[in-house]
Amino acid sequence: MSTITILGKGNMGQAIAGIAEKAGHTVELYGSADADQRATGDLVVLAVPHTAVAGLLAERGEQLAGKVVVDITNPLDFATFSLTVPADSSAAAEIAAALPDARVVKAFNTNFAASLAAGTVGDQPATVLLAGDDAEAKAQVAELVTAGGLRTADVGPLARARELEGLALLQIGLAASEQTSWNTGFALHG
Repeated sequence: MSTITILGKGNMGQAIAGIAEKAGHTVELYGSADADQRATGDLVVLAVPHTAVAGLLAERGEQLAGKVVVDITNPLDFATFSLTVPADSSAAAEIAAALPDARVVKAFNTNFAASLAAGTVGDQPATVLLAGDDAEAKAQVAELVTAGGLRTADVGPLARARELEGLALLQIGLAASEQTSWNTGFALHG
């Protein structure tokens, strides 16, 4: 068991906190009003909107050195319904560049809060897709997810975060246009 720090008390932060607690971890859940609280967990989840990341990193960047930092953000422009990062980059890559002493893993960005909270998609365990360059960091995130009752799939290096963010853009678009519900998601079985 370890301490998981979640920065963001919204639906996603709450759902990930539930998974971590189910997995037996101690959870620190902080919102923007808790700026005086330190991110003491070995694993820190950035459960904030992408637009809040730069400010969060400016405030807490030194606290994240040496930690596994889980980026769940999706860099979306809802006016144009497009990604806001350059075509050869991702939100996760930008976070990794800003935090050279942290080990960044992209995860949870292709999951909706409702399916994470339920732990299932249909009658299958929900699947969390992971990308990262540090095998040990990805293993820590995978342990958190699987001990919480969900499945994981490792999609490769952090460079694959771009595709995960594009996939999330499509999922959000389908739900926003009411072609699917907000509690759909991935469930891999084989």
